[in-house]
Amino acid sequence: KEQQRVADDLSRLIESANAPIFGVDLNGKVTEWNRKSADILGYTKDETLGQHLVKNFIQPENRQSVEGILQRALTGEETANYELPLLSKSQKRLTVLLNATTRRDAKGHIIGVWGIGQDITEINKI
Repeated sequence: KEQQRVADDLSRLIESANAPIFGVDLNGKVTEWNRKSADILGYTKDETLGQHLVKNFIQPENRQSVEGILQRALTGEETANYELPLLSKSQKRLTVLLNATTRRDAKGHIIGVWGIGQDITEINKI
């Protein structure tokens, strides 16, 4: 019961965070997509879940580097403060400062990657 309460609290925290947060599985498919990700990129959670993150939501010129970051996170090597150029559904160019963190299950097995970002689009214009 306590485990479920903690899981529910974490789900609410992720969903309501004022930062884009997404999760991908071992195959790079989106498993989590919070409200802030939807707000800034224009893709709903339903539109992203099960889709390959890099192939569907990363600009072609950045796919190789983002794939590398995800692959490194899947080996336990985390990446901090990667400036990720993104293109929203409405074709707006954005820049997100991304941290990629290994996602593990209760037994410590790697099950994917958490991406936590900060929209720095406006900061970069200064």
